[in-house]
Amino acid sequence: MASELSPRLVVARLDRIPIWSLPYLFVWVIGVGFLFTFYDIFDINVSFIQTCTQIVSHCTPENASQFLGVPLLVNLIGYVVGTLILSPLADRFGRRDMLLVTMAITGLGSLFTAFTGDLTAFTAARFVTGIGVGADLAIVNTYINEVAPRSGRARYTALIFIMSSLGAFFGIWVGLVLTTAPTPFPLGLPFAVAGPGFSIGWRIMYLIGALLALVGILLRLQIPESPRWLITQGRVEDADGVVRAMEERAGRSRSLPSPEPDLEVEVAAPRISYAEIFGDPRYVRRMALLLAVWFIGYMTVYAYAVGLTVALVTLSYPPPEAGMIAAVGTLGFILCAVFAYLWGERLERKRWLPISAAITVVGAVILGLAAHNLAVAFIGSIVIFFGFNFWVPMTYSWSTENFPTRARTTGFALVDGVGHLGGGVGQLVVAPLIPLLGPLASMLLIAAFIVISSVIAQFGTPTRDQRLDVVSP
Repeated sequence: MASELSPRLVVARLDRIPIWSLPYLFVWVIGVGFLFTFYDIFDINVSFIQTCTQIVSHCTPENASQFLGVPLLVNLIGYVVGTLILSPLADRFGRRDMLLVTMAITGLGSLFTAFTGDLTAFTAARFVTGIGVGADLAIVNTYINEVAPRSGRARYTALIFIMSSLGAFFGIWVGLVLTTAPTPFPLGLPFAVAGPGFSIGWRIMYLIGALLALVGILLRLQIPESPRWLITQGRVEDADGVVRAMEERAGRSRSLPSPEPDLEVEVAAPRISYAEIFGDPRYVRRMALLLAVWFIGYMTVYAYAVGLTVALVTLSYPPPEAGMIAAVGTLGFILCAVFAYLWGERLERKRWLPISAAITVVGAVILGLAAHNLAVAFIGSIVIFFGFNFWVPMTYSWSTENFPTRARTTGFALVDGVGHLGGGVGQLVVAPLIPLLGPLASMLLIAAFIVISSVIAQFGTPTRDQRLDVVSP
């Protein structure tokens, strides 16, 4: 019995399982949290113009972009604070329990946002929300990569990302309905409800977000702890119980191969998770490279994901039309998530990044040359959203694989969390240039950052189809 419960053998048994072996319901349970997280990230894209005109006395649709940069940057600072403080607690106290905490904080932030009355309070509420969102993304990606089959880590990250795309789709389209004026299709939505008699649509959006967070908390109570994390805490019997259940479920559809040779695994981490990373030159190098990838890449991601509507209004698009272009773009988000699920494992993660960057550039050219031709603008927006969003799940999966189990959430938090500051910096840098550069140059400037990021990524570590304890011992 002692040898059967050896940590190395438990991990080897987990690594031999070739398919997703937890109930598929758990994918959607975790995904509901991601749906809310991305709903919260994207709901500001269309709704901020109404928010700004309601809580800032001298804000107009045409100058709203001037007021978006600070709330966005503060939201991302909250993201960094949350991910750097709360994510390491997941390495100390477990993935599952911290997933409940982060979702609760995010929901409270959304509730706070719904009742703000000025830009200062709104910015503070976005800070609180950022704290929860940042840690939640880090822990979810870590959890998925630790329980998914090694040949499907990117695939199941992408499956969760489908829920993210639905959250983004929901956030932008609800914003279009609740925060823009009725406008004949396709320049807007004829059944949109915003107007002089209804200016609280943006508040309703954040109340919806708080409700989604509550649903996410209730559903997450069902998921088990990561067996890899249990091993690092010396809870080998608990890990064995989770792995046995996974083996039993996988064994119903196929016979399992014999475990591969045992690997050295850490049973009790001797140092706190930050020390594990900063004390090892290998992980310091990986952290530096991935931080550059995320920081520069997010300058593109957030400029499009959060700021596309206000950017288009700055370029003389009417607000309903600008919102409609961004909303249609979310179709590309959904398509890219499905594509990543079906084909994301075909190449090394880092090889996909320049492909996604090239697609983003193509979309930027199309949208930049649209010249108010709505059909062309729709196509450009869809291609843009496909390109920059495809970059995200591949980089999510790759980042978690680059750090050891004992510090995996912390490593992801460092690179993705601090990297999010690039999103705020990008908005502050790019927004003032948009009216000076014009449509094509503006769109290409925004896309240029993800190109640079993808080139840097090519110097990183390959991880596809390798055991986690081999890639990151």
